Amino acid sequence: MVEQHTPRSLIVTFYGAYGRAFEGAVPVSALIRLLGAVGVDAPAVRSSVSRLKRRGFLLPERAADGSAAYGLSEEARQLLDDGDRRIYGSREASDEWLLAVFSVPEQERHKRHLLRSRLARLGFGAVAPGVWIAPARLAEETGHTLERLQLTPYVELFRGAHLGFAPTAQAVARWWDLTSLAKQHEEFLDLHEPVLRALRTGPDPTPQEAYRAYLLALDGWRRLPYADPGLPRELLPADWPGDRAAAVFAELHDRLHELGAAFVEA
Repeated sequence: MVEQHTPRSLIVTFYGAYGRAFEGAVPVSALIRLLGAVGVDAPAVRSSVSRLKRRGFLLPERAADGSAAYGLSEEARQLLDDGDRRIYGSREASDEWLLAVFSVPEQERHKRHLLRSRLARLGFGAVAPGVWIAPARLAEETGHTLERLQLTPYVELFRGAHLGFAPTAQAVARWWDLTSLAKQHEEFLDLHEPVLRALRTGPDPTPQEAYRAYLLALDGWRRLPYADPGLPRELLPADWPGDRAAAVFAELHDRLHELGAAFVEA
């Protein structure tokens, strides 16, 4: 399996990992150097930055020396802050669920599609048409997303327990495609567990090597805590690979992130 790292995704990953630590906006020249280290050429950087600007993720600014630079919009900062809790935060077990119940008029069916796609990207499972479910700890992030997309008039959110009638583990297996989620974890492990083994047994990487390995690992990992919303362990198969994938990423972060920052700052 070959992991897909698009220029636009890598730029978002870079801002999440290192861009917020810059004093002010990130110069375009720095973006070209730092994305070049993971195989993205200058035209692809400029094209992807333009698309992120049109989406409102990046804002054009000037660096201290007057050169072109890009900073994050407020919405982008909130998106990355929400992402931090997913990517690096602990997944506290809870018996409570968050229920999203929505109804969208037929004349606004494009918003129905947007709503379904965003709930899916947040990690919700589908219970029934217009009824989606997720662990209750995702309530704040879900609210931020619905407000940002101006979808709150169509949705009601509820928090509560599953009372039946099927056993909750059986219901969870209907609401989420656990086979597909397990495969995604296994694919991450296939690609990045060998990197971790090499770090444990080989010489220390250079700052550039650490930066490259970390950015690629983070770009591959950051989707998984959304596809897999952190379902209670007791509701998952006994051989669930998600725990091992999370442990591998956590150790890669501990070994590589700070060392990679030295290359960013060079």
